[in-house]
Amino acid sequence: MPLSADTPARYRVGDLRTFAFELTAHAGVRTDIARDVADVLLDADLLGHTTHGLALLAPYLEELADGRMAKDGVPQVRSRHAAAETWDGERLPGPWLTLRALDRAAAMARECGTGTVVIHHSHHIACLAAYLRRATEQGLIAIIESSDPMVAAVVPHGGITPFITPNPIAAGLPTSGDPIMIDVSTSITSMGYAQQQRIAGRSLPGPWLIDAQGNATADPNVLYGEPKGALLPLGGLDAGHKGFALAILIEALTAGLAGHGRADPSAGWGGTVFVQVLDPEAFGGLAAFKRQMDAVGDAAHNSKPRPGVDRVRLPGERGLQRFREQTANGVALYPTIMPALRVWAQKYGMPIPDAIV
Repeated sequence: MPLSADTPARYRVGDLRTFAFELTAHAGVRTDIARDVADVLLDADLLGHTTHGLALLAPYLEELADGRMAKDGVPQVRSRHAAAETWDGERLPGPWLTLRALDRAAAMARECGTGTVVIHHSHHIACLAAYLRRATEQGLIAIIESSDPMVAAVVPHGGITPFITPNPIAAGLPTSGDPIMIDVSTSITSMGYAQQQRIAGRSLPGPWLIDAQGNATADPNVLYGEPKGALLPLGGLDAGHKGFALAILIEALTAGLAGHGRADPSAGWGGTVFVQVLDPEAFGGLAAFKRQMDAVGDAAHNSKPRPGVDRVRLPGERGLQRFREQTANGVALYPTIMPALRVWAQKYGMPIPDAIV
């Protein structure tokens, strides 16, 4: 999501990484888990995903304090085959679990050409795009999907009663240059972005929500009044059958394959996760894969832009530009993030990082 229109305070990457790690560790989380949580959340902010980065750390700390997120442990392997595994995540932090699943799926892909891990009883896994470069830097393709059986926030196409989560899907595709990084939800927007705009007193950029009477609207307040509105599927009122269908597919590949989801009692805020890795060398070869992706990318870049657009960008291109710029010049934190974390820093007797801008 875009950064605030106001000039946000910037913080050094190393300072934020240490701060996020120490907050999580002070909450009692095992050191290696705390480090991965900090890394994934910070990477999300570096990419510009301000709703799914360090903005999540305060709610994560609350979950830890209330015992709804595990601080230690390992996932339990419920099913194991040559190229597929099913894990019970034991309510462990989602970023750590997803990184472990990505490592395991990559190892299976090196051996079998593909590897898939599905996880139930994970906690929330944050920003999906934050995981992708870990695969593409190895010349591998990664596909990550998630759902949350506890949440019903998105309506089916043609309905006004929410029944499902935004069910995001992400994919990392290696090229001869920067990877193509796809990260989209099957709803037009997320609850986090709608809440961010509501707090800021802004409308959404378009009619991405539906009120309780079935009208499309850009007013985020409809999500919080009574009777509540909901998120529209990708495509909106006119073409929402597409987002609706994709959401059901992702529900099948997460909850369906994991064998745990909306048919079961809720375990609280969390995630059911699908992680798949493919090794292009087992198919047409990595060099051939990159050649094809380069051709697709070149064709997109060479497309004549419509009025008001400076140039066509590939998925993830702007995020990687932000990543490099913010690594060099400091992370521009959304204005509500540090005040929320200051409460926890005071609780643990920790200093707040100094802003550099």
